[in-house]
Amino acid sequence: MLFKIAARNILRNRRRSAVTASAVAVGALAMLLFGAFQSFVFRGFQTNVVQHVGHLTVFRDGFFLFGSGNPAEWGIDDHVRVMRLIAEDPVIKPLLAVITPQQQLFGIASYTTHDSSAAKTFLGVGVVPSDRDRMRAWNPYHVPRAFARSPPLRDDAPERGVVGVGLARILGACGVPGLPDCPATRPRKPATDAPDAPADLTALAAEATEGAPAATGRRIDLLAATASGAPNVVSLEVVGTEVQGAKEMDDVYVGMNLLLAQQLVYGRGEHKVTGIVLQLHQTEDMPVVRARLLELFKQNNLPLEVRDFIELTPFYGQTLNFFNALFLFVAIIMGVIVLFTVVNTMTMAVVERTVEIGTTRALGLRRGAVRRQFVLEGCFLGVLGASAGIVLARGVVFLVNAAELQWTPPGNAAAVPFRLASAGTGGLALTIWLALVLIATLAALFPANRAARLQVVDALRHV
Repeated sequence: MLFKIAARNILRNRRRSAVTASAVAVGALAMLLFGAFQSFVFRGFQTNVVQHVGHLTVFRDGFFLFGSGNPAEWGIDDHVRVMRLIAEDPVIKPLLAVITPQQQLFGIASYTTHDSSAAKTFLGVGVVPSDRDRMRAWNPYHVPRAFARSPPLRDDAPERGVVGVGLARILGACGVPGLPDCPATRPRKPATDAPDAPADLTALAAEATEGAPAATGRRIDLLAATASGAPNVVSLEVVGTEVQGAKEMDDVYVGMNLLLAQQLVYGRGEHKVTGIVLQLHQTEDMPVVRARLLELFKQNNLPLEVRDFIELTPFYGQTLNFFNALFLFVAIIMGVIVLFTVVNTMTMAVVERTVEIGTTRALGLRRGAVRRQFVLEGCFLGVLGASAGIVLARGVVFLVNAAELQWTPPGNAAAVPFRLASAGTGGLALTIWLALVLIATLAALFPANRAARLQVVDALRHV
C-alpha cells in the first residue's frame, strides 16, 4: 500500500514530477556521456602508447635516471640470453604478446646536396621492424587506428629508416616521401655564422659510404660517438617521414633498424641494447609480469630494472589524473543540482499536502510512516529520472558514433574517428544510477522529517 500511495502522489502533479525527474535524467545523461568520452580517450590513448612503447621495458639498473645522457654506456649485456630467459618463463610466456630489443641513441644528422648542406641534432631509436609491426597491431579495445601509417621498414634492409617531419624539413630533404609543405629553398644563416654541416662529418660520411650501392631514396648521414668515445658515422636511406605527437619530437626523431643503430653506437664492439620491450596481451597483467621479472632478475643476479609505460610516458598519467578530476567535478555539480531539485519538489509537496498529512495522522498514521512515504516518493523520482537518463545516454552515444566525426586525441599525430565508448561502461552506468537514486532519496529525507514533525492540530487548520 505504501508503494501504491507514493506512486499516486507522484502522478498527482505530473508537471512538477516530470521536471524533477528530468533534472535527475540530465544529471545521469551528463555523467554517462562524459564517462563514455573519458573511457574512449583512455582506451585510445593507452592503445597508442602501448603500440609504441609496450607495457613494460627492461633497462640496465640506473638507466631510467641517468642513461639518457649516454645510452651507449648503459647497454644491457648479453641481451639475447636475457630475452630468452624472459620469453621462456612459464609465468610470463602465456601473458606475453611481443618481446623485442631497442637501442636509443643521439648524435648529429646531416643532409648534403651539391649546393647546400644542413645539420641537426637527432634522437634516434633502433627497432626490429617486424616486431614493431606486431606491436602496432595490438588493439584489444577495438579503437580506431591511433597512429598514422608509417613507411615500411624491413628486417633485411638495415640501411632504411624514417625521420620526423620537422627534422626532414629542417635538413631541407624535400625529396623524402611524405614530406608536406617543404620549401624549395631554406633561409640561409649569415655568412659570419658557423656552417650548417661540419666538414669532418662530410668526410666521415664519404668514407663510410665509399663503395656502397647507390640508394633509391634520400640519404642522410648520422654521426654519433661509440661506446668507446670514438666518432662513428653511418648513412641512412630515408624512406619516409613519421609524424610524432609533439613538435619537439618531430624536429629530432630518427627511427631505424636495430642493426644500423648498433653499428653506429658500438661499431665493431659487442652489440648491446638499451631496452627490452615487453608487450602483453592485456594491460591488467602488468603487475603480475612486473613482479615476476623482478624475481627472475634477483634469482639470476642480473643488474636490471623494469619500468611500465606510465612511468615512461608521464603525459599519460597526467591526462588520466586530469580527466578523473574533471569527471569528479562534473559529478559533484550534477549531484548538487539533483539534490536541490528534489529538496525543492518534496518541500512543495509537503506544504501542499499539510492538511492531508494532518488527516492521516488523526486517523492513526505514525510519524515514521509519513516519513517513509515522502522518502519513498523521492526514491521513485530518482529511479525514474536516472533510468530515463541512462536510456537517453545510450541513444545519444549511438547517434554520435553514427555521425562519423573526426578528432585528434592526446598523444596522437593524426586525426581518428571520434567515438563514445559503449562497451564496458555498464559498471559506470550502474554506479551513476545508484548514486543518483541515493541522492534523490537522501534529498527527500529533510522534507520528510518536516512532514513527520507536523502537529496534527496545526496541520488540520492549515490553509
